[in-house]
Amino acid sequence: MMVKICGLRTVEHALVAATAGADLLGLVFAPSRRQVTLTEAATIAAAVHKLPAPRPRLVGLFVHEQPERIETIVQQVGLDLVQLSGDEPVSDAAAVTVPMIKAIRMDGSQREADWLQQPVTFLVDAHVPGSYGGTGVRADWARAATLALQRPLFLAGGLNVANVAAAIAAVHPLGVDVSSGVERDGRKDALLIETFIAAARCRPV
Repeated sequence: MMVKICGLRTVEHALVAATAGADLLGLVFAPSRRQVTLTEAATIAAAVHKLPAPRPRLVGLFVHEQPERIETIVQQVGLDLVQLSGDEPVSDAAAVTVPMIKAIRMDGSQREADWLQQPVTFLVDAHVPGSYGGTGVRADWARAATLALQRPLFLAGGLNVANVAAAIAAVHPLGVDVSSGVERDGRKDALLIETFIAAARCRPV
């Protein structure tokens, strides 16, 4: 079971997640209270790149960003993957030069239907109009489970230490993604990160 810790803003929490066994570390470049600057992202990436193999892979999260700008950030920071979390057109997929994750919200739109025809990895999040993730609202597990029978996907949306094992049992995803579920008072919490990863892997802390 792969685990992605998203919305990281400090080297400390990135290294906590890496040491605890996270597979993917998410850095948010879209406008958000979790948004990182290029300098912050590069500092985190430099620390992660120094870890012995196998180190976690770095994922840059973007919303409605120009493909050229995404490519610049990929190169400057040293990202391993890109996550598109907005209502981007399918044509943006061709401009991404590293492996891609596409966030979908099972909203029934034609654009989402078009994306579902593409050979990319999906991340199923909650459908919250006007929001592009990190809300803490639970995704539709039943619909995610149906899609997981057809395509590898990450499950996000309202996951936390208390429900991640049940979510995995219900959906059988490729991996799980968490941001607000490992925060306390709006900030990442080292113990919650460690406990979440242990719960996702069904092992004691």
